[in-house]
Amino acid sequence: MCGTGLAAILLRPPACPDMDARPRRAFAAIMFDSATTPRFQRSHGQASVAFEGARLTRLAQRGSAKALLPHVRGVPEVVFLNTSGGLTAGDTLQYGLDLSGGARGVATTQAAERAYRAEGAAARVTVAHRVGRGGWLDWLPQETILFDRARLHRETTVDLAEDAGCLLLEAVVLGRAAMGETVQDLHFCDIRRINRAGKPIFLEPFLQNSNIIAKGPRVALLGPARSFATLVLCAQGAEDALGPARAALTVPGVEAAASGFDGKCVVRLLAEDGWPLRQQILQLMGALRRGAPPPRVWQT
Repeated sequence: MCGTGLAAILLRPPACPDMDARPRRAFAAIMFDSATTPRFQRSHGQASVAFEGARLTRLAQRGSAKALLPHVRGVPEVVFLNTSGGLTAGDTLQYGLDLSGGARGVATTQAAERAYRAEGAAARVTVAHRVGRGGWLDWLPQETILFDRARLHRETTVDLAEDAGCLLLEAVVLGRAAMGETVQDLHFCDIRRINRAGKPIFLEPFLQNSNIIAKGPRVALLGPARSFATLVLCAQGAEDALGPARAALTVPGVEAAASGFDGKCVVRLLAEDGWPLRQQILQLMGALRRGAPPPRVWQT
């Protein structure tokens, strides 16, 4: 008499007329009747770069995170890249740039980051830059595109020495309007922090989730906008950039406001689509960077 279940799989008798069907049924039960949820492979990456003056002193990269150093004249550029193609549940990504010895640097991302539908834990992105005495950093990542059911937690920290300065940009697009995409189910927590000599001078937590979206297009909740950005200039006399910043706010389809106070110039942008937002950001880059061209990857 033939055995059944796992015993039939392990101890298959040489003569059993209907044995071919029984092991397949038992194997299927083992494979598909399990109560446990399968574990999917996750993407993890870490990339860090350091300059002392004009000299590269560290280039470390691991996993899906890469750091590219394009050949440019003048201020060096660092281009961070996520080779996994996007972020989903449980992914982690870390970027960092350290500027010392009076170094000046521009850092950006190779392309728009994408946060896809996630089942389970949120993806986590950590950006930590340090700018030493007499240094300057332009942190100008390209936009982050959030798709429906995305889960993303991001923290960006820039630590400045007493006399250092920075320009920080964060831009977000909810879905792709050209593809008819809408975002109704979302959890996006974004924390932006700038410290000077160890003390916070700019701290902005931002939360967008399904409950907020469900309240509708209220003025205090982005209104009809599906793309938004913040640019923060922190330096001695940054308030003087308020006039040029406001003069650059000319792109149709973009609502904007700018303010200057206490060594900062802050500009906020809202648009119903990512394209006009991007064009407005490019104009502001020129105004806040005294005519310096945008990073090369922004021009392609």
